[in-house]
Amino acid sequence: MNKARLEWVMSGLNQYALTQSEDQFLKTAAEDFDKNQALTEHQEDRLESLYKVKSQLIPNKKSDRFSVKKSNPEKVKPRRPRARPF
Repeated sequence: MNKARLEWVMSGLNQYALTQSEDQFLKTAAEDFDKNQALTEHQEDRLESLYKVKSQLIPNKKSDRFSVKKSNPEKVKPRRPRARPF
């Protein structure tokens, strides 16, 4: 994998909310590439498979994965009992 391909995959993955282990793997892979100018076969396979899985999802990087969204439940009007016709 060359530098341009790695940057393209990394930028694509940055659109998605990643788990902590996935995020750590990306940082480690980038550091390894900077040191050795290459990734191991296992790292390349894992990076490509991670990209394939995440690209099938809808990007959601706009939301912070550590913040809890508060949902405002809609107010429900109580139902009135109806008189049954005889």
